[in-house]
Amino acid sequence: MKERLEALRVEALQELQQVDNPQQLNDLRVKYLGKKGALTEILRGMGGLSAEERPVIGQVGNEVRAAIEGVIDEKQNAFLAAETENRLRAETIDVTLPGKALPTGAVHPLNKVAQEIEDVFVGLGYSIAEGPEVETDYFNFEALNLPKNHPARDMQDSFYITEDILMRTHTSPVQVRTMQQMNGKPIKVICPGKVYRRDDDDATHSFMFNQIEGLVVGPNIRMSDLKGTLLQFVQQMFGEQAQIRLRPSFFPFTEPSAEVDVTCVQCGGHGCRMCKQTGWLEILGCGMVHPRVLEMGGYDPKEVSGFAFGMGVERIALLKYGIDDIRHFYTNDQRFLSQFARM
Repeated sequence: MKERLEALRVEALQELQQVDNPQQLNDLRVKYLGKKGALTEILRGMGGLSAEERPVIGQVGNEVRAAIEGVIDEKQNAFLAAETENRLRAETIDVTLPGKALPTGAVHPLNKVAQEIEDVFVGLGYSIAEGPEVETDYFNFEALNLPKNHPARDMQDSFYITEDILMRTHTSPVQVRTMQQMNGKPIKVICPGKVYRRDDDDATHSFMFNQIEGLVVGPNIRMSDLKGTLLQFVQQMFGEQAQIRLRPSFFPFTEPSAEVDVTCVQCGGHGCRMCKQTGWLEILGCGMVHPRVLEMGGYDPKEVSGFAFGMGVERIALLKYGIDDIRHFYTNDQRFLSQFARM
């Protein structure tokens, strides 16, 4: 039996030296060391040995097993090292290669235009005032010379939450709140923010949009001051060649009131399809603050006067960039928005 074990050792080690893949190695492990392997078969015959022979054969059997297992472990480690090396070689990163450019964010065109408008008026000495988007009927209408049942309320179809609470339809309530807080002192503010009206979404309308309104109150404020301010604004927004004209209009909170047109940004006032051959584009509304509004704000209309104006940021953006549909601002189309990252 000892000779058989030694012969098995030589045979196994010779076969193991020829192994060149993990599967072949595993097959030989089963062949020689498995439950039905060659070594196990030989050792089963130990039952017929004498008491003196069993320890000797058992020791030889253990030596044969250890020798075979040693070569198997060595081969297995070699295969594992080779596999790891190949994997690392395949995963090697060339750190000298240029990196992939990641897309970067940019200011939304509406925010960009709003910031430009704010910069113009801050440069003219205006402060910025803000107020709540959920407003009371008093500040949104009554304090602006629009008492309940006033027919002019129909000009703005509103989102009411309760009988006296609504989503503000303009940022004019901020003007009233500012007047009440100033206790009769001069005012020079702009009021930016979102406003809400029950409107069907189309190319020129949205149920939510952005407004910037302005208010100046003090002694001897005149209509000519208003016109000069707005001319300065449009020339900074659209170029020094831009001109304005004021057309009579009606707003309950100003008297007199006017609509303001700017020379067409496309044809320069010569007439084109964009301006319907008139050479002018409507841009905002304005007027002298109504005496009743001054009183509601805590001012004496005999001592002070004021002017106010209001514009839609979307309207300014449409004109400034030559965009024909307001919905482009809200649909998050990266093809549209990415254009403004370069401006």
